[in-house]
Amino acid sequence: MKWKQRQANPLSEELIEQFHLTDLQAKLFALRGNDTADKLDFWLNANEYNLADPYLMHDMQKAIDRINQAIDHNERITIYGDYDADGITATAIMVETLEILGADVHFFIPDRFKDGYGPSMQRYQEIVADGTNLIITVDNGVTGVKEVQYAKSKGVDTIITDHHTFQAEKPDAAYAIVHCNYPGQAYPFDDYCGAGVAYTIARALMDDPMSDMLDLAMIGTIGDMVKVNDEGHIIVKRGLEILNNTQRPGLRALIKNAGLTLGNITATDVGFAIAPRLNAVGRLDHASLAVELLLSDDEQQSQKIADQIEELNNRRKELTQLVYEKCLSMIKSNGWQHRKTLVLVDDNFHEGVLGLVANKIVEATRKPTIVLTKGEDGNLKGSGRSIEGYNLFDALEPLNGSILTQFGGHDLACGLSLDINKLGELRERFESDYHVETNLKVKEYDFELSLNKLTPETIKEMNLVGPFGTANVEPIFSITDPIISHFTKIGKDKNHVRFTTKIKAGSVQTIGFNKAYLSENLLPYIHQLFVTLSLNQWNKKTSVQAMIKGINFQSPKLVVPAPVIDLRNEKYIMGFADRYLLFDKENYSLARDGLGINEERLTLVDEYNNNGEVAVLLDTPHNQLQLNTALEKDYQQLYLRFLLNKLPISQIPSKDSFGRTLKYIYSHPQLTPQDYRQVAPFLSLSYDSVLFILRVFFELKFVKYEEGKIVPVSNPQKQPLTGSKYYQSVSSQIEFTNKLKTMPFNQLLNYINSFK
Repeated sequence: MKWKQRQANPLSEELIEQFHLTDLQAKLFALRGNDTADKLDFWLNANEYNLADPYLMHDMQKAIDRINQAIDHNERITIYGDYDADGITATAIMVETLEILGADVHFFIPDRFKDGYGPSMQRYQEIVADGTNLIITVDNGVTGVKEVQYAKSKGVDTIITDHHTFQAEKPDAAYAIVHCNYPGQAYPFDDYCGAGVAYTIARALMDDPMSDMLDLAMIGTIGDMVKVNDEGHIIVKRGLEILNNTQRPGLRALIKNAGLTLGNITATDVGFAIAPRLNAVGRLDHASLAVELLLSDDEQQSQKIADQIEELNNRRKELTQLVYEKCLSMIKSNGWQHRKTLVLVDDNFHEGVLGLVANKIVEATRKPTIVLTKGEDGNLKGSGRSIEGYNLFDALEPLNGSILTQFGGHDLACGLSLDINKLGELRERFESDYHVETNLKVKEYDFELSLNKLTPETIKEMNLVGPFGTANVEPIFSITDPIISHFTKIGKDKNHVRFTTKIKAGSVQTIGFNKAYLSENLLPYIHQLFVTLSLNQWNKKTSVQAMIKGINFQSPKLVVPAPVIDLRNEKYIMGFADRYLLFDKENYSLARDGLGINEERLTLVDEYNNNGEVAVLLDTPHNQLQLNTALEKDYQQLYLRFLLNKLPISQIPSKDSFGRTLKYIYSHPQLTPQDYRQVAPFLSLSYDSVLFILRVFFELKFVKYEEGKIVPVSNPQKQPLTGSKYYQSVSSQIEFTNKLKTMPFNQLLNYINSFK
């Protein structure tokens, strides 16, 4: 990843004086384009009274007239919602508004496991049969072409309120479509979430700003990660103010259980503590429970429901970790560490956490990942997540209708279903399609941070430029040439780091989540930290802490730079080398796609003829001759990594393992090599180890291959395992690789110096 500093013309002195801005605020506002009096006045002073006329939104007048007609004639109205935080809050807004108006209103939330996402024909049929006269969708509906047509055929009108992208065919049978991004509409803001659209309808129905609904609209906005600039800024800013003084028993109970304090709740708290709890209900139970919480006006009932939600959220965390660990074990046992993509399947995986697990697997492996389980209909269903540079939607959308029975998503995430018999095809197509855009992603930061005047007041200054989120990004600052001390690894699994960062006269406590790769050895190579700032409350003391968002490395500035640097025990790839050298061309795609190294910096050792560069020996040579070839080159500085290898196995299986496998072959003839993927755990071996053993057996003629099946040879000639040339070759490579990785540095350095 490349980091680039944002650039903008500074605010005029007149604007700074007019709006009483500090230097920090003036810089941040300028870098976000708030550089005129009108823009600054809107940002600092606009509220719900400044929102656009709700009737500018497409079909709003038609929708309001039909809703009022239903209320006047006491028609049964059903709100058809969704099971995520946005759909839950949107449902609550619509139900509460209609109840205020005296409507006969009911709500329905789909079941994630039975109904899936969006309109369900069966549920529409049940709602119509139940006597509903008017269906109002919230946070869904644009895909319900057949469902809406069915309702109309039965004399039931449907008003669709949604914000999702239209597909090729619109639900034209709908009585009205209220959509914030309908083509050609007049409403000036196009990125409301479902709760934002529902709130806009509430404003129109009540002819009032409906301030008391802003807390719910804000939670939906942050939960769905839509824009928080323009009108989104008003929703979030005012919504947070309302939330911090909320009288809703349900929200107060939820906030209490989350360990938050009314009056101090931030957008970050909503994104990481409140919205996930609402989402957890739909992941593990029925999300109608969360709607009941938001609509409840009884404190005891609210606390009871909030306690149930807290249990579900804790269970969600436990399940996510259990499935995640099972997936990591599955990757190892099946020998999938060297695959470019992962498709992980288990009938016992909980469907509600598959997306969360896929995301964790991508973070851990940097491989696009799909996690699937078996649904009630016997088909596979699940979620996928990707990495920057690989568009998951573009890769899988062509498979919809052939391999996939259902599919939807965007560039980094998707949901999908398929027949279990198509699993092999999905794996093959996913793997063969994989490619990464090689241009390094550019991420922007604001400016260099001064630490000598960093106080909690600095955070208050910065927050005037917030709330932050999509389209109003949180400020990121650089800290150049930091002095790092008190380094320690923290967390249950020691996956995070904490240290003190100092420059000149100031210092700040620094936290790095999922930075377990950092070690004392790497600290001298840190040239720039890119951080966000927040407040830390500990022992009744408030201090500023920095959260790492990125790191730039460079070679330490030493008086006499060391010509050879030993980083064999480090797993992280630093990005300042001129050249990354590979011994094995099969590691090229893994280095480029798996490690994110720009292909312009990758070169095979045999093809490298440059002089005076900083170079890295990235993978492991197969033998002494290959290593000698690399050491004969002329480098300014050489880093020893030996991070990758193409060994079929990491260690030779024991003699007992060979014996167990041969015994199994004799007692289970006619299995294919692929069948041994399932057999491997039973033999207490990885699949790679079983394949190695089988190849040795083939060479020694202990088994043979007939019509795609592995069968034992009758009365084979007795000979030692070392009689296999393949056994000897791999054993030799493993021995050389292990020696190269574990040899004392002084000994290795002496050997390297012999080539100078």
